[in-house]
Amino acid sequence: MTSVSSGDDTQQAGPFGWLAEQDRVRRAAGLRRQLRPRQADSPLLDLAGNDYLGLTRHPEVTRAGADACLRWGAGATGSRLVTGSTALHAELEAELADFTGFEAALVLASGYAANLAAVTALTGPGTLLVSDAGNHASLIDGCRLSRATTEVVRHADPDAVRKALHGHEGPAVAVSDSVFSVDGDAAPLPRLAAACREYGAGLLIDDAHGLGVLGDEGRGAAHTAGLAGAPDLVCTATLSKALGAQGGVVLGPAAVIEHLVNAARTFIFDTGLAPAAAGAALGALRLLRREPERAGRSRAVARDFHRRLTAAGLSATPPDACVVSVRAPSPESAVAWAAACRDEGLAVGCFRPPSVPDGVSRLRLTARCDLTEDRIGAAVETIVRTAPRG
Repeated sequence: MTSVSSGDDTQQAGPFGWLAEQDRVRRAAGLRRQLRPRQADSPLLDLAGNDYLGLTRHPEVTRAGADACLRWGAGATGSRLVTGSTALHAELEAELADFTGFEAALVLASGYAANLAAVTALTGPGTLLVSDAGNHASLIDGCRLSRATTEVVRHADPDAVRKALHGHEGPAVAVSDSVFSVDGDAAPLPRLAAACREYGAGLLIDDAHGLGVLGDEGRGAAHTAGLAGAPDLVCTATLSKALGAQGGVVLGPAAVIEHLVNAARTFIFDTGLAPAAAGAALGALRLLRREPERAGRSRAVARDFHRRLTAAGLSATPPDACVVSVRAPSPESAVAWAAACRDEGLAVGCFRPPSVPDGVSRLRLTARCDLTEDRIGAAVETIVRTAPRG
């Protein structure tokens, strides 16, 4: 904690007076964030959200959410172990498990809560957690809360996982995103699973950016890698990206799911997922099963963005799923670039430290399967024309 000043001045500022200094530091570094409420009829072309399959406003999905709200009410009314479990939640869990190839599923209020639940309930004192350096904040926080010994290893490096596991006696779990949210690169899951199995370690993967996108039918990273349903693998995901709704899910062996029901604090003590979100997610899942081509189309759009941007001389990461990041010279230039795009009618993500582990600022673009060729071309033209010079 940093104080604004010392002595009497500090006391006069009150217990939160130090926040002013923190704000000054953030402003000086170009890292101050602020909320931007959007309107329902925003004219911006959205490449900042995570609606990969274009389902958030799909009439079938919104109708499923509205019908669930009308039938079950606006809220779940309590935690899942009290009154918050409905037949709708059970139906969603059964279909998610079947679609992804896992034995069982457990739905929570968010993807963040799902990661905290899985990491903290499956580890503890005496467990070694091996965490990829590029993991999402929710996995990092799960490691911190678990009271396990955590070793952070080089990004997407199964040999680094082997080195961390070597010589450890006792339970161990490796945790990794399946698709990393900053650059959009995919973890080498088959090799990562092989490294874990050499030492009898479990593997926990966060498939937030893979569910609905990876594989010919969008069944996710584990299914695509041939690992779904394995007894030593647990997968988490969010229902708020490709499925366009809200909530999180843990997928894995039935014994793991039963344990989470009894031990995961973010499940036990949190209100259940609202029926509208559960209904919308179920509607989106059923639509995807009928229209699996959406997954491949979204990945093709991402590759098209990458091809066009790099051809124009920008430094963009090749996408393994639907995320394309474009490097900016500095945090300040990234903010200015994103603002210039917004002024031109294009919403893009702006990632800066500390959100990026490598300290490199970026524009982050998310591909959608419903983008037309004209809109793709217009977006690329705007990004290239507003790019920082020099």
